[in-house]
Amino acid sequence: MARALARGGMDGVQVLSLESAEKVLTPKRRELIETLRTHDIDSVRHLARCVGRDKGQVSRDLGILAEHGVIKYDEDGRAKRPYLVQEHITVEPI
Repeated sequence: MARALARGGMDGVQVLSLESAEKVLTPKRRELIETLRTHDIDSVRHLARCVGRDKGQVSRDLGILAEHGVIKYDEDGRAKRPYLVQEHITVEPI
């Protein structure tokens, strides 16, 4: 599906299966994705402050998003800057 979207002129698309999306895209994680999309976030701590959540909770949610290829990290010493792998996320149709 990602290749078909790219051929159609839509680059920068992350495709998740319906099963993965149901597990991964919780409201709290969607909030993290939206915040990463709209703000210049420089660390996990900064992201946690932006969404008003505990850094540990945000870190766990980011770990799940990273496992599914939605985000990656730029690491500088102990600091980790999360960023979105692709500009858009879509869910495969059934």
